[in-house]
Amino acid sequence: MRNPSVRAFQDFSTGAACLNKSFIYNYTYRKNQTHISFPYLSLTSFSCRCSATMAAEEKQMQRFDVEKAASLMKELRNNYNSRKTKSYEWRMSQIQSIANMIEEKEEEIIEAIHKDLSKPPFETFISEISMTKSSCKLALKELKYWTKPEKAKTSLTTYPSSAEIISEPLGVVLVISTWNYPFLLSLDPVIGAIAAGNAVVLKPSEIAPATSSLLAKLLEDYVDNSAVRVVEGAVAETSALLEQKWDKILYTGSPRVGRIVMAAAAKHLTPVILELGGKSPAVVDSTINLQVTTRRIIAGKWMANNGQACIGVDYIITTKDFAPKLIDSLRNELKEFFGKNPMESKDLSRIVNPFHFARLASLLDEDKVSDKIVYGGQRDEKQLKIAPTILLDVPDDSTIMKEEIFGPLLPIVTVEKIEDSFDVIKSKPKPLAAYFFSDDEQMKKEFVQNISAGGIVFNDTIVHTTVSSLPFGGVGESGMGSYHGKFSFDAFSHKKAVLYRSFNGDSTTRYPPYTAEKQKLLRALFNGNIFGLLLALIGWSRD
Repeated sequence: MRNPSVRAFQDFSTGAACLNKSFIYNYTYRKNQTHISFPYLSLTSFSCRCSATMAAEEKQMQRFDVEKAASLMKELRNNYNSRKTKSYEWRMSQIQSIANMIEEKEEEIIEAIHKDLSKPPFETFISEISMTKSSCKLALKELKYWTKPEKAKTSLTTYPSSAEIISEPLGVVLVISTWNYPFLLSLDPVIGAIAAGNAVVLKPSEIAPATSSLLAKLLEDYVDNSAVRVVEGAVAETSALLEQKWDKILYTGSPRVGRIVMAAAAKHLTPVILELGGKSPAVVDSTINLQVTTRRIIAGKWMANNGQACIGVDYIITTKDFAPKLIDSLRNELKEFFGKNPMESKDLSRIVNPFHFARLASLLDEDKVSDKIVYGGQRDEKQLKIAPTILLDVPDDSTIMKEEIFGPLLPIVTVEKIEDSFDVIKSKPKPLAAYFFSDDEQMKKEFVQNISAGGIVFNDTIVHTTVSSLPFGGVGESGMGSYHGKFSFDAFSHKKAVLYRSFNGDSTTRYPPYTAEKQKLLRALFNGNIFGLLLALIGWSRD
């Protein structure tokens, strides 16, 4: 019987990266148009590919069903059991091949991501290509150290003995990727899974079709297809994959779909890493360099895929007195970066598709929100563009303050004193990232102590993801588990405990009958009481 949680998938679910939307939406293909409906919004008449193309694609997609997924799993399981992926040489060769692929196909990668998101080429290079290269470079440099058994201390109870911790691969793992950083967030966990010695299936997001198609083509050409596969498609394919018994699943996307993935995994007791999202705040104190702060907020909002990033700044908290200065600075720097008409800027990504454009438009058009715009607000549905938009003091019960925005809209919430920002953040689910701009060292300490988030950055935004020695992951509704650098290797490894003993040193004390003398020895031994153990050995008694 098919897992009910898997059947709950709806359109766009596998690629709705870091969106916390509770509504259900569905779609039906019609001739040259698509109709999308959901509770408070309806879209019709946006152009789609010709019906013949859609029919061909639908026919091709239908070929991968539960039976095909089971066959793929069986093939990969057999290849994994042959132990080929456990070889250090195999792991190194595959990661080197991915590094070569990125180097040789950089222009194709940039072009595909531009087709999907109109992402500026330099932004693609910085946030996708260079970071994926860095993951390869680190793994190639450190893999021998990562795979080396770790010595462990032993206890008196096992003397004489030695122990170690061995990192062994989990087996066959599934990576379900997302659309907003379709290259990096697909390959970064795959590199970690390969480094750990696993067989891998990658399911890219169908919402970034050009990148998904390119990944399928390139990985087929560059890596060992007997152990690393790409499955393209949408809900049907993801559902079929989730029916299988994986050794681990990593999913990047929305909390709503994260629950579905977790429920499907629970059927097989499969562990999961969920990289979700949330409303990541930026608290701005008055004790700052205003221009630097403003630029770094812009970098963590509009220069991060035009706000379509799970670690992007979702909203700002500052004091009522300081808000006017911050808004003026944001206006000036935005004009400097993107011009007086940002809709014409080539340095801003577009909104990924009409559905998400309409969702963002609905946030702006809400009655309690539409009159709170203090900068921007321009939009072009045909080009799927929305200008950088700043809003001041929108009501806390508005949708824009309850849901993750995931777009170029930036509300500013004002408080009487900066300490009040802690209560604002804690009133919402724990975010994936929290940013604090201040030169007050005591306030920084209090922020770390009081705020629970996947990661915290002081006086900057999003750059913590470039530090390979830091884990990347959420907490609470923003996710579970982490990866990046060695944390990726650990995420796809089992830490196997191994204890070595010889036949020497065997004592009758541990075996029945349990005489009074034996009990004294054993109690002293297990309590770690060396003095008591010595007394028991020499036969001393208080009786």
